[in-house]
Amino acid sequence: MALKPVFISFILITLLGVANVQAATDSQYWAYWDKSNDWNREAINHQAWDNILKHHVVKKETGVNRFRYGELNHSDKKSLSKYIDTLSATDPRKYSRKEQQAYWLNLYNALTVKVISDHYPVKSFSEIGSKHSSKGPLNSQLVSVTGQWLSLNDIENRILRPIWKDHKVHFGLNCADMSCPGLLPVAFTGNNVKALLKESGREFINHKNGVTLKNGRLTASSMFSQYREDFARDDKALLKVFAHYADDRLALYLLGFQGKIDYIHDRSLNSF
Repeated sequence: MALKPVFISFILITLLGVANVQAATDSQYWAYWDKSNDWNREAINHQAWDNILKHHVVKKETGVNRFRYGELNHSDKKSLSKYIDTLSATDPRKYSRKEQQAYWLNLYNALTVKVISDHYPVKSFSEIGSKHSSKGPLNSQLVSVTGQWLSLNDIENRILRPIWKDHKVHFGLNCADMSCPGLLPVAFTGNNVKALLKESGREFINHKNGVTLKNGRLTASSMFSQYREDFARDDKALLKVFAHYADDRLALYLLGFQGKIDYIHDRSLNSF
């Protein structure tokens, strides 16, 4: 039986949509960036970014930390652009692994804030892609480092994920959606990056935006489903990851949970 053209188009669009989602979450190793100098004790200066975070991150008792995108003034934006330019002129391969990790996390987050502030007000980060760029904010080349043009997806999926192979990097990246961990009120540095990623993981999983177990129903951020391969092989193993970061009482319930995990995605902007 011949398929109607409309039905065929629907199938193609659906498959393309699945392919695009898969492409966005695939980890594709970029060997160029897999170099470091652990003999170098020099630290990269992130003070300008730290100042912006201290003034514009609103730390909430429940939920994801919010950012005052609309309150970035001319001086803030100038400082942000200068900071990004400074990182752009820095070759992270000359530094230690811990300095590199802080460098990439901060660069990703600073670029995200800049893109949003350049188009603010918007209701979601994805809205920028649909209205202002054919490639979208994740795939647009935003910065050049050592002559290599990089997108946000490059930093996350071609550098941070495949080189560090550590699910905690997701706790440090600001995807700007309410379903993702929020920005911390301090910048990452080589000295604090390990502790801050753990802290962010604990905060996120113990808040309703990360993991919630209520009336026998377990809901979790779609981030854990989208990047499943980084966190665990299946839901049973993922529960152990949740329990590792969860407060004692929640951890106990998670380890004994027998149902399925419902994944949710709130695309609204983490603004304040």
